[in-house]
Amino acid sequence: MQEFDVLAVGNAIVDVIAQADEAFLAAEGIAKGSMRLIPAEEARALYAKMGPGREISGGSAANSCAGIAALGGRAAFIGRVSDDQLGAVFAHDIRAAGVDYRTPPAVGGPPTGQCLILVTADGQRTMNTYLGSCQEVDADDVDAERVRAARVTYLEGYLWDPPAPIRACTRAMEIAKAAGRTVALTLSDVFCVEGHREDFLQLMAGPVDLVFANENEAKALFRTDDADVAIAEMGKAARLAVVTRSEKGAVVVQGAERHAVPAQKVARVLDTTGAGDLFAAGFLVGYTRGRPLAECAVMGTIAAAEIIEHYGARPESDLRARVAAVLGADALAPGG
Repeated sequence: MQEFDVLAVGNAIVDVIAQADEAFLAAEGIAKGSMRLIPAEEARALYAKMGPGREISGGSAANSCAGIAALGGRAAFIGRVSDDQLGAVFAHDIRAAGVDYRTPPAVGGPPTGQCLILVTADGQRTMNTYLGSCQEVDADDVDAERVRAARVTYLEGYLWDPPAPIRACTRAMEIAKAAGRTVALTLSDVFCVEGHREDFLQLMAGPVDLVFANENEAKALFRTDDADVAIAEMGKAARLAVVTRSEKGAVVVQGAERHAVPAQKVARVLDTTGAGDLFAAGFLVGYTRGRPLAECAVMGTIAAAEIIEHYGARPESDLRARVAAVLGADALAPGG
């Protein structure tokens, strides 16, 4: 069995990305910059009204896996699609990105999940997600041998709602911990935090070794408007916490150790879709190579900077070259 740097369990979703103006969002009653879940009927209606778009396999943890592969890491992904056109798009794209993906498609039932992403002129993305068949990933989809072969098992907070994905995550965590592997969790979104605060805190106190959150998620988790307080509380609650802060960079906290790194400079912010996912990819590649925590965070900011310069949440330029230009050619060396 091939050894993986990261095995992720997440929502297998196809992103449909189109530009939109704020008048369109207002007319549809959609809050700019939000992420909301929508039923199949609304997804069909909104898709019909959207302008020309790009379809590419997405999903938070799947985006991270593609980023890990682009950085020369070995990534595997577990997530459910249906036996339909979008399901075929997802499977092709993620495998073409270099990610090991073996979850068989569901036959019958709901269609493949999709995220209708409206991007305004300032680069803000507004996400309208129909989960579809990705909610059906279950414990039986978790291959114990592949989990044991991964240095890090990475889980999406988005999965904490339907019972089947929670069973999949629970099984993955149990196998990883029994094998002495690292378990990582991303809190995913403020609405996930507000709906599952106690679950997330229990996970951070229990099987989760490494947690990712953006500043707003950290503030929501500890019910504070003060980012510094939220970051301090993250450091107390988690064994290793990473908090991203958009243009302010990121903070890593491990016990008394704290590292703040600035964001990378970019010429233009075109689309923020996937910035957090790619930050996690960069960080995890550094982490699995034993790099210092501050350097792991810098790798994350480099990957995030690349993704916001273009539409979509998959890298379009050479991430390894970007890391080498900032940190040196040895930064991504296996075991470095």
